[in-house]
Amino acid sequence: MGAVGECERGVAIDEVDALRAATYRLLARFLASPPDAAALAIAARLGDEESEFGRALALFAKVVRATTPEQAAEEYHELFIGVGRGELLPYASFYRTGFLNEKPLAELRDDLARLGVARAPGNPEPEDHLAALCEVMAGLIEGRFGGGEVGEQKAFFERHLEPWAGRFFADLEVARAARLYQPLGTVGRLFVDIERAGFALLS
Repeated sequence: MGAVGECERGVAIDEVDALRAATYRLLARFLASPPDAAALAIAARLGDEESEFGRALALFAKVVRATTPEQAAEEYHELFIGVGRGELLPYASFYRTGFLNEKPLAELRDDLARLGVARAPGNPEPEDHLAALCEVMAGLIEGRFGGGEVGEQKAFFERHLEPWAGRFFADLEVARAARLYQPLGTVGRLFVDIERAGFALLS
């Protein structure tokens, strides 16, 4: 997807962390741009009935199987691009201050510079787009940005995602244009809650 650049090769991670990273990458892929046929085919196989989160993934997969790339592109445009602007603005600065390109973006850029993470060439989006933040979290988990330390993951999540990502996903659940993206909003909201609870155990 290319919202941010890769740096290190990564470290060995366990199954739980691999699933966490995969979830962040799923969210990043669908938020960064309209999903193509390959992304839809992968998402169509997700989910189980063993947990609330698994059932949310299964419902998302069910909607994915009934969605064409053309329908996904049209919905993405209505939600995030629109005429002038989309229904939702998935930026930390907007959700936290009501304006784009504000202090949360400057703070994020400081942290990204410290981690050695650069914006991918040709990507015009500000770094506080939620897709980019999800990519960074996946990279932190996999050890591609830093050494994979859980403390670094926790600090980044609590500073740059926890204050607003859950609200964005809740808004996505009830967005007028959302069909494919409505169950993705549920997946994202539940995942933020799971991550919040997991990191709280480290305090």
